[in-house]
Amino acid sequence: MVSETFVLGGVPVRRLGYGTAQLTGPGYWGPRGTRADAVAVLRRAVERGVTLVDTADNYGPGLAEELVAEALRPYREDLVIATKGGVVRTSDSAWHVEGRPERLRAMCEASLRRLRTDRIDLYQLHRFDPGVPMAEQLGALDELRAQGKIRYVGLDSVTAGQLSEALALTSSVVSVQNRFHLLDRGSAAVLELCEAHGLGFLPWFPLGNGALTGRAAASVDTVAAAHGATRAQIALAWLLHRSPVLLPTPGTGSLAHLEENLDAAALRLDAAELSLLDSLAD
Repeated sequence: MVSETFVLGGVPVRRLGYGTAQLTGPGYWGPRGTRADAVAVLRRAVERGVTLVDTADNYGPGLAEELVAEALRPYREDLVIATKGGVVRTSDSAWHVEGRPERLRAMCEASLRRLRTDRIDLYQLHRFDPGVPMAEQLGALDELRAQGKIRYVGLDSVTAGQLSEALALTSSVVSVQNRFHLLDRGSAAVLELCEAHGLGFLPWFPLGNGALTGRAAASVDTVAAAHGATRAQIALAWLLHRSPVLLPTPGTGSLAHLEENLDAAALRLDAAELSLLDSLAD
């Protein structure tokens, strides 16, 4: 039985969410389409039952958060808005990790303004800054939580060792966001830790970012044909079957693609199909 919901921190969310990265242009820089189209996609996602919307301050930069506010305020009580801070963008190809406590506080304040809210449900540290002690970075987020500006803390792109260290330093962490999809299980050890500690795991690039080719594509097509589904839907359904803590948030700027993605939640894969898909990892 595949669970449709997960308790993130203390809040139930639908496991299949929506990510906003594809509302911005190449390199997550500038707009991809019109504001009206982006707003329509965000609103339709929530109409379809999405309760977890994942964004970041550097998507745009700033644009994705502004679109979330324009489309979804006033925020429904059951809607969890997750954003990220800790990375500064200076061009479409430049990413600068920034974990000094004063900068993390400033980035969180800026996200609060763009999202037009008094509290961010899930504030994710986009990267650990190797030049700043982990305790100082997490301490800054704990201070923001004590001030009521964030509800829960998430971590992005961490190793199993970093996650274990973070959990020893704070009890605020409720989720991880790492690369994980049908063909990339490199974060399996992190996923196991999330399962052991009851943490949510938001897999980024849940559709593999175009990786479904060759033998893998043929195998996925075999399963897809049995369900009248697409490759993308099978990739998402596999994640939902793989672990009850996986919370995929596929992104798109297309209403049609959004509908396709969300329909994946209804697919039920049998043991033979799961075995075939499990065998595809690199």
